[in-house]
Amino acid sequence: MQGVGKLWFLLVPLCFLIEKGSSAAQKEQVYIVYMGAANDYLDHHYFQLLTSVSKRKKTNLVHSYRHGFSGFSARLSETEAQSLADKPGVASVFPDPVFQLHTTHSWDFLKYQLDVELDQLPSSGGSDTVIGLIDSGIWPESESFSDKDMGPVPSHWKGTCVEGYNFNSSHCNRKLIGARYYNSPEDDEDKTYQTARDMVGHGSHTASTAAGAMVPRASYYGLAEGTARGGSPGSRIAAYRVCSANGCYGSSILKAFDDAIADGVHVLSISLGAPSSFMPELDKDPISIGAFHAVENGITVVCSAGNDGPYPRTVVNSAPWILTVGATTIDRDLESDIVLGGNKVIKGEGINFANIGKYPVNPLVYAKTAKKADADEDDASNCRPNSMDESKIKGKIVFCDNEEGESQENQKKDEVQRLGGIGLILVNDQTKAVAGSYKEFPMTLISSKDGAQVLLYINSTENPVATILPTTTVTNYKPAPMVAYFSARGPSSITTNILKPDIAAPGVNILAAWKANDTEETVIGKEPPLYNMISGTSMSCPHVAGIAAEVKSHNPTWSPSAIKSAIMTTASQTNNVKAAITTDSGLEATPYDYGAGEAGTTRPLQPGLVYETTTIDYLNFLCYSGYDTVTVKIISKNMPEGFTCPKDLTTDLISSINYPSIAISGLAVNQMKNVSRTLTNVDGDGNATYTSIIVVPSGVAVGVGPTSLQFTTNGERQTFHASFKADKPIDDDVFGAITWTNGKFKVRIPFVVSSKSSKKLKN
Repeated sequence: MQGVGKLWFLLVPLCFLIEKGSSAAQKEQVYIVYMGAANDYLDHHYFQLLTSVSKRKKTNLVHSYRHGFSGFSARLSETEAQSLADKPGVASVFPDPVFQLHTTHSWDFLKYQLDVELDQLPSSGGSDTVIGLIDSGIWPESESFSDKDMGPVPSHWKGTCVEGYNFNSSHCNRKLIGARYYNSPEDDEDKTYQTARDMVGHGSHTASTAAGAMVPRASYYGLAEGTARGGSPGSRIAAYRVCSANGCYGSSILKAFDDAIADGVHVLSISLGAPSSFMPELDKDPISIGAFHAVENGITVVCSAGNDGPYPRTVVNSAPWILTVGATTIDRDLESDIVLGGNKVIKGEGINFANIGKYPVNPLVYAKTAKKADADEDDASNCRPNSMDESKIKGKIVFCDNEEGESQENQKKDEVQRLGGIGLILVNDQTKAVAGSYKEFPMTLISSKDGAQVLLYINSTENPVATILPTTTVTNYKPAPMVAYFSARGPSSITTNILKPDIAAPGVNILAAWKANDTEETVIGKEPPLYNMISGTSMSCPHVAGIAAEVKSHNPTWSPSAIKSAIMTTASQTNNVKAAITTDSGLEATPYDYGAGEAGTTRPLQPGLVYETTTIDYLNFLCYSGYDTVTVKIISKNMPEGFTCPKDLTTDLISSINYPSIAISGLAVNQMKNVSRTLTNVDGDGNATYTSIIVVPSGVAVGVGPTSLQFTTNGERQTFHASFKADKPIDDDVFGAITWTNGKFKVRIPFVVSSKSSKKLKN
């Protein structure tokens, strides 16, 4: 899942399970046969296609897709799959991939720290807006899904509440109006998987973040206490369970998209994706395919960017029709401080409910000095297994280096506990801003700078002592937001001519609903938590989905691209100390880190102008990406009559689709590249004049023409051209922004200019 931390990287350690080698040709596996736009004829044609390659057509079929798009998934051999790929009307055939599943105060932070109040907003509770969650299901008994004071289910809703194991239709209500489940071949063997009930916790967490009802005094065992609520508490929820402990199968994801389109959702929140190490082509990516057809049907699709940061080219879910979300911190910190002898306090980070005393009376030892006689010093200093002498660890707090980063934190904790250690102080600059949960064990993370102070104290004291305090909640923490270390970074690996991620939102230590039977998250002597704090772009995605639902409820006729534009062009680039947003390392963040910036909650409701990306833009994007006219015609149901892919195609043309950001690649010295953008007036006043403001990076000349745009009516469109010229060699990608303002509204898009050429998307 796109949730990150000690639990989540261990929970679903699956990537693509694709057969390779000669043996795969004879071994059956599930393949997805994608046949483009929905077509009643094709629906009846599935069995004929299967019959043409296999006599076992009925037993082989896994899912059929017929509402938003056409196709099916079936158990086939590699030879049979290849035969189907060659059939007319088939866009692509590919093995069924397994994807990874990638807050109370967070909404207050977004509203009051980073937003502005707007006047004369139309009244809307969002009650007719439906957010669909393609995730791990839902825990329907949670207070976050109460339907108190909600009106009747909207008449347009066509979905259902599918009964299953420990889940019946009465679990749905006027808040949770739909629930479905889809099983992988592995899940079919276990009846406990025949349900929409959330067996992981992740789906309940994301659903309550997006649209949870108001729940006073929610907390994780007293931490982060406050009123839990979603970004659009008046919206309805539809849960589509595609994930289990066995992963999230592409065939199930596509079926969930297909049903969501038919059911009538308005926004889809998808906190899962492929690993950044293996990104499929657009026509072989279930999320890209499903999202394309959802957007064609007027649904805004919001996806997490992935958790493989802070490394470049790790962002996933990068198709232009997807609103891709990175993760940031909020102004709440979870401190577990250290007190050294002499009462010197060192700030620590982590969640623990231990009580080993307020005063520094516990012996403190550096793991390196506790090494076994035959052990390596480096192994011991990092608390690696079988490297430390039990007699030197037992009964002591252990100070430990951490060269491995996050991946081995739990292993070090387990080793110290096994040897009888009573606490662990771990150095970790990267993850110290994300509070891991250590429950009853006193463990905390500190910076290397503070670690040097601890080590100096140990080395200068004959009998060093310390204590680790239980966690406390600190609010109004500054600076915030910061881009989280794990948040996947741009540029996009599918094309550098689209800037990704699009936006950022809170994704660190987010409190939200949880499954109520999770003994693994339970503190000894307590009941299982009803709310849990976890981190990841999984958590940032439903924040933006909630905002999108609010925009939709206030502007019901707006297209998905208008909603995306409104969120992006009104984003903030400053933190709560009125300085530029930084990464967790302290460096100034760039659009490769956070896209257009940190999403706001009120400004997107009245953006003034929007950039609408049309169906023609998306079709041209497919053409520019290497797909021929025949394939594009199969894919889209909204193909204009006579449409053909332009001649002389290059990926550079992608820069000219009407996207609410600009990415220019391959710009040589003294070369000029031009793009155009079209703005639509959505200010109800109609008559307005906007002037341009350009933030120009060093070494690049940027021009905009015309420099002012005059609008006289609501819905009117005006086009401007932007030119980019390199005055000198561009060593690193450089960033700037173009803002249009009329004094009331500021409509800002970021741009990136690179001397590197864009990769070709499709061979």
